[in-house]
Amino acid sequence: MKQLIRLELRKIFSKRLTQLDLAMVLLLSAFLAFSTYQNKYASDGAGNEGTGRTAVEIDKAVAARYSGILTDEKVQQMISEIVPKSGENGLNAIYIYRNTIQSAVSARFSDIYGNWNGLRVSDVFGNETIKIGYVDGWLSTSQNLVKILTIFSFFIIMMIAPVFCGEYSGVDNIILSTRYGRTKCAMAKVIAGVLAALITSIVVLAVNLLMAFAFYGSEGLDCSILFAQLTYIEGSIPFNITCGTLLAYQAILAVTGALGVTGITLIFSAACKNQMIAFVVSAAVYGLPLFFPAAETSALFRLAVLLPAYHAQFVSLMSVGQMSGIFLYAVWAVPAALTFIVAGSIFSRKVFAKHQVS
Repeated sequence: MKQLIRLELRKIFSKRLTQLDLAMVLLLSAFLAFSTYQNKYASDGAGNEGTGRTAVEIDKAVAARYSGILTDEKVQQMISEIVPKSGENGLNAIYIYRNTIQSAVSARFSDIYGNWNGLRVSDVFGNETIKIGYVDGWLSTSQNLVKILTIFSFFIIMMIAPVFCGEYSGVDNIILSTRYGRTKCAMAKVIAGVLAALITSIVVLAVNLLMAFAFYGSEGLDCSILFAQLTYIEGSIPFNITCGTLLAYQAILAVTGALGVTGITLIFSAACKNQMIAFVVSAAVYGLPLFFPAAETSALFRLAVLLPAYHAQFVSLMSVGQMSGIFLYAVWAVPAALTFIVAGSIFSRKVFAKHQVS
């Protein structure tokens, strides 16, 4: 059985299209990470400003000055020291950007003139204890991962689509005529498909996270995602979790999403006559749920977000709810993914075993 699995893995990874597409995903990851890093801008309001590495250093220096638990006293200090007054350029002070800490405090505690708007920390965040610091780099990484993982899902579909239907050009006559062609060979194909999805998922995640560490360091992983500039959609997740926790969930959802889309693709790989049809149908089934409108308060939405497409577009799934005050609803993505992979395994093996050979 191990030899059969190795053979199937070799067939998957030896395809030029698989190698080319994986290289493109990794190159896109590098391009997004580098361009995001280079396009950073920051000013400390004291004459120091810059882009890229300089911007990151300025942002880290400002964050270090105010890092720690957010208090009313710290808010007043930031309003006084780093929030620009609208009289400086005639703009709404809430939307003036100098650095990420200034932008975060301005959006929540400043009026249009750059003065305190009267809100206290408890008015904005309730009873939550908010730890602030440099979170911009990690939230940028999370934002880029959404794009990468969405594209990566279609790479998995392309990689897995030929697993069964790639044999229907005549090789199936040989495989299905052998003693274990309809049993062990079919199972080896399923296992190899799952392993290929897991291996490539780990590679893509590792490359993106290692680049993030290289560009931004480890600062901010223990800080709350709630105190960040409003341009980050991750800030709409209504729970006081750290950047580290956010990325841990996103990594788990990357793997569950890969397993889910693998399960779907295995079904159509066995059921379709050729690779192109299997790819198109699998891609359509994977992506269509994103276009179905459903109220976020409905029970249907809570089920819909467990579909694999929402694992890559993870913010909706992460925003659903919290269980027992510890885990988010997103943990249900794990049994959901296992359901898809088990269903895909059983169905594809049965279809392949019943395939008629000439």
